[in-house]
Amino acid sequence: MSEPLLSQLSRGLACTVSESDKSRARMHLLDWLACVAGARQSDAAGAAAKLFGSGWERASYLGNVLEMDDVHRTALLHPGPVVWPAAMSKSDVSLDERLEAAVRGYEAMIAVGLTLDAHHYAHWHPTATAGVFGSAAASGSLLGIGEDNMTDALGNAGSVAGGFWHMRHDDVLTKQWHVYHAMRTGIDAAHHANAGVTGPAALLEGPQGLFAAMIEGAGELALVQKGWQINEVSFKPFAACRHAHPTIDAALEAREAGKLVAPFYVETYRDALTFCDRPEPTTELEAKFSLQHAVAVVVDGRQAKPEDFTEDAIAELADLRAQVTVAEDPEITANYPTHFGARVNGFELKDTLGDPERPVSQNHIIDKMRTLADWGGLATAEADRAVELALHGDDASAMDAMLLEWLS
Repeated sequence: MSEPLLSQLSRGLACTVSESDKSRARMHLLDWLACVAGARQSDAAGAAAKLFGSGWERASYLGNVLEMDDVHRTALLHPGPVVWPAAMSKSDVSLDERLEAAVRGYEAMIAVGLTLDAHHYAHWHPTATAGVFGSAAASGSLLGIGEDNMTDALGNAGSVAGGFWHMRHDDVLTKQWHVYHAMRTGIDAAHHANAGVTGPAALLEGPQGLFAAMIEGAGELALVQKGWQINEVSFKPFAACRHAHPTIDAALEAREAGKLVAPFYVETYRDALTFCDRPEPTTELEAKFSLQHAVAVVVDGRQAKPEDFTEDAIAELADLRAQVTVAEDPEITANYPTHFGARVNGFELKDTLGDPERPVSQNHIIDKMRTLADWGGLATAEADRAVELALHGDDASAMDAMLLEWLS
C-alpha cells in the first residue's frame, strides 16, 4: 500500500527552511502588512474589530480586501491572507519561528492547490479549499508537532475544506469570511492534533475524500523537492483582481509605446473573461473585477492604485469603458495558468509584472507599503516602522503591538 499523500506532505514540511527562504518570507510578510494597512478603514475592518481582540485575527479579514494580495498563479490561490495570520498566531515564539511556519504554510497550501483542476476552480474558491491546509501547516510548525500529528492536523482541516464562488455575484464580505474560516480552521486543527485528535491520512485521495468530491481527475501532490514554493509566488502591483493584471500590464506597456488609442481591444484567456468581463461596474468591488474599467484606468493616465477603482473613478471613466471590447484568445488560454497573458491593441505580454519571470524588487514592495499605508490613513512613519520590523527586525512582540495599534 502506498504512503498516504498527506503523510508524504508532512514529511516534506519537516525539511529545513533556509535563511534565503526566510528572507523571501520577509518580503511576503511586508507585502501582506501593506495590504492590511491599506484596508484598515474598510467595512471588513469594522466587522472584524467588533469580534476579535487579536490583531492577527482582525487582520485576517483585511489581507485580500484591496485585491493586492500575493498569488500563486498555477495553483490559482492567494496564500498570504490565510497563512500570515496563522503563522503569527502564537505569541510566545520568535519571529524566526514564525517565518519558518509561514514558509511551511505556503508550501502546504500551494501543494494542495496544485492538485485542484479547472472543474474545481469553476465552482470552488481555492484560497478557501487549500487554505485550511496552509493554516494547519503553519500553526503545526509553531507548535512543533511531529510528522504524525501534522498529518492528523492536515487531514482534519481538509475534511471541512471548501468555499463556493457564488459570493462573486453579490457585494458581500464572504470572501473575507472564507479567508478567516480557512485560517481559524487550520489553527484549530493543529491544536487539536497536538492534543491527540487523530485525522484521516488519505483525506485527499481516499474513496470519499477531497479529490473524489471536488476534482474530475486524479490529483498529484507537488512535494518539496527543488525548493520551497514560496519562491514561486507572485506579488500583485495593481489594486484589482489578478485576472485583470495582465490586461492592466499590457495596457501600460501599450501606453508607454504610444499604441493605446481608441478603440481599445483586449484579448486574453477564458478565466479572465469569466471573472472580469464587466463593462458597467457600479461598485468598487465590481470595478476591481472589470477588464473594461482596467483599460479605462490606464488610458486615463492612472497607475491602477486603490483610488482608481472608487465610485468616483467609476463615474469619471464611463465614456472610456464604453470604448473597450474584450474577447478570448484561444492561444493565450492554452498557455494559462502557467502564463497569465493578455493583448491590448495588439500589444501582447506573456507574463505579468510581479510573476517570477518579471519579478518586482524589494524596493517595489517597500513603495507598495508606503502607498497603501497612506491610503489606509497611516503616517509615513508607520510604513517605515513596518518595513524595519518585517525586513530587518527580530522582535515578534513589537510586530504584534504595531498591528493591534493599526486595527484598534
